[in-house]
Amino acid sequence: MKVGLLCAVLFLFSLSLTAQITLAGQVFAADGTTPVAYATVAALAADDSLLGGSISEEDGSFVLNLASRGRVQIKVSYVGYASHSKELFIGANNDIYNLGKIVLVPDAQTLEQITVTGDRATVSGQLDKKTFDLSDQQAQGGGSVLDAMKALPGVTVTQEGNLQLRGSDRVAVLIDGKQSAMTGYGNQRSLGSIPAGNIERIEIINNPSARYDAAGQAGIINIIYKQEKAAGFNGEAGLSYALGEITTRRADLPTELGRYRANSHLQPNLGLNYRQDKVRAWFQGSVLAQEKLPNNEFTTRNYADGRRTVSQVPENRRQIHYVARGGVDFLLDEENTLSLSGIFDYEHHIDTAQIPFIDLNTNQRYRYWNWKEDESTSLINGRVDYRHNFGAPGHELELSAQLSQAKEDEQYFLNDSTVFRQAEDTSHLIAIENIAAFNLDYIRPLAAGRIEAGGQFRFRRLPVTYDIGQGERSIIYPGLGEESRWTEDLYAGYLNYVYETAGFEAEAGLRAEQTAVTYTLDPENIYYADNDAYDYFRLYPNVRLTYKINEANKLSVFFNRRVDRPGEQELRAFAKYDDPELLKVGNPYLRPQFTQTVEAAYRRLWNTGSVFAAVYTRRSDDAFQRIFNIDSSNPDYDIVNRIYQNTGRATNTGLELLWSQEVQQFWKFSLGANFYRINIEEYSGTLLFPTVRPFTLAPSTGNSFDLKFNNQFTVSKGWKAQLTAIYLAPRNIPQGRELARSSVDVAVTRPVFATKGELTLAATDLLNGFGLRQEIDGEGFTALYQNYYESQQVRLAIKYKW
Repeated sequence: MKVGLLCAVLFLFSLSLTAQITLAGQVFAADGTTPVAYATVAALAADDSLLGGSISEEDGSFVLNLASRGRVQIKVSYVGYASHSKELFIGANNDIYNLGKIVLVPDAQTLEQITVTGDRATVSGQLDKKTFDLSDQQAQGGGSVLDAMKALPGVTVTQEGNLQLRGSDRVAVLIDGKQSAMTGYGNQRSLGSIPAGNIERIEIINNPSARYDAAGQAGIINIIYKQEKAAGFNGEAGLSYALGEITTRRADLPTELGRYRANSHLQPNLGLNYRQDKVRAWFQGSVLAQEKLPNNEFTTRNYADGRRTVSQVPENRRQIHYVARGGVDFLLDEENTLSLSGIFDYEHHIDTAQIPFIDLNTNQRYRYWNWKEDESTSLINGRVDYRHNFGAPGHELELSAQLSQAKEDEQYFLNDSTVFRQAEDTSHLIAIENIAAFNLDYIRPLAAGRIEAGGQFRFRRLPVTYDIGQGERSIIYPGLGEESRWTEDLYAGYLNYVYETAGFEAEAGLRAEQTAVTYTLDPENIYYADNDAYDYFRLYPNVRLTYKINEANKLSVFFNRRVDRPGEQELRAFAKYDDPELLKVGNPYLRPQFTQTVEAAYRRLWNTGSVFAAVYTRRSDDAFQRIFNIDSSNPDYDIVNRIYQNTGRATNTGLELLWSQEVQQFWKFSLGANFYRINIEEYSGTLLFPTVRPFTLAPSTGNSFDLKFNNQFTVSKGWKAQLTAIYLAPRNIPQGRELARSSVDVAVTRPVFATKGELTLAATDLLNGFGLRQEIDGEGFTALYQNYYESQQVRLAIKYKW
């Protein structure tokens, strides 16, 4: 189905938040040690109009709050002293400025003028990140955070629910600027259960500074939760109901069950806030009850000897998912705050599938495979944050400790019916991940920038137990053992400096990380001779230089180096048997991949819109990805393994364009495009599982692009509408090609309950064209992989705020 270049896509190129700017300093007499109390501090605009004022305290200190950015004149005066003036340029990269010591001299003397610079706040004005306000996104109204991210420019949501930035899935996801157990330090599945209505905005940081963890070569996605600032008790409640998998992209192969259709999704959610002088408390919770089709995999295999087969794996899911997070902030005094927060996340699902295998040469079914998976996952997380303010605004030290435990309990009941065997197999895997993380972060605002420094200790322990029951001529590989244990210890420190003048910005940082990893296998494992253990020390620099042509135009260049560490899922030695002829398995000997990025970006603003353009190149060494390879050790049939493997060097070079425009008062749009070229170098290596055999990854180079087009319409009486179109062009992947995908989303919202509520009707992937299709060219076979998972939904949602 070709929606082709029907409408290309982009989600709203963001509205920036109007942040309060804080200026602080201290006034002294001529001797430099005697504070001047009750001095008048005024901020004046270019026309000498008053923007704000303050009076110094007994110790000479003052705090002045402003609502606008740009050039201002700071004037400090006191009877008997000459007035002291500073020309100040408030920049987009800082909300807090420390003017330091201001010395007043007797009236007869004059003062040297001091200049402090920055940039005026703008619509998505900062080149180091792009900010998207979810309040303007109706098409995903009542949906999840993953639904909302689908329309963001430069972001792709994969079939597995993971995120890609600029064509790479190596993305770090933060919650409120911090690593969170909800995203599993790399696993993003929980985002599918978080209501988008709980989120205020999403930030995309393609070139993170040293203050962030070095993981995630493609960049960082920072999810900012809503925070109610009104005093007293208030809250928000919502309810959404959706139907999914309404139309059919490809008819099912013949089985009794087939795939789930017209799937029901029900999600109530609740947010509560309480705020008084010394205490702030909050709670957010949701329940998701649904039937779903997370996978619907058609795989057509063509072997070199002439055999041709097709199979379908429809993963029919019934699921219940509970998420609750809450916390309380105690303002101990004016300088110290203690925060306690926690997360509870539990889900249980049962997946069933009946999978026919058909010989295309005879059009006869030669195998009937069916299974049931009973799985539960859970997460319990607790966090303590202590923040100390040194007296001057923004001069802070924060200490945090976080403990979490995540559990996966997965049971498979496998039934096979072929000419070779009539048998049952079972597997039961339990993985429990324990994480302890300790952070220290220090920020000191300067008159022309800020200094950031800190460190992190993080310890992860993940034991896995694996119990199998093997039937006659079992398809489960023997000799895997019954347990494994993975550990990772990380020690990090960083220093980051930001500097601003009226025409120039600079940011430079360095992060140092020492990482130690062990993977202990069961002594009974016959495939890997040794346990694995290694450690490495790396430096991760970042540099950003920005030239301000004028207030409307900026140019920036970036450089950073980052790492992607394989997680336990990618290392796991135990295979997954949802398709017995296409087995997915990890690699316990997998190593990290290291990436360096160079980027040049330009931004232009005008009264009704903006444009952003960036040219970038990413080079990854020891890139790891899944390799398709035939395992011919089974005497009855060939098995295609999908095994993670380090494969040498890969590069991604591209051009990203974002255009946001208000056409009329009732219509605004955003258009985003990402044109990129993927180059995968030739690589030869050795696979160890389940037999030792060489493999070769052929070189490939290909061009691709993503287009997103988002339209917002404001109608009378508060009615709003949205039309979003997405087109992902074909692209090359290891050993093959991923084919084009497209989606059209629409939504209408209107206020209800005297504007205290909102009603939304939304439809995603109207034409059902967002399924995943890949052409694979392996050694001794080719394959067409088509995953027509549930991407089409119609949703009705309502929310009420009090």
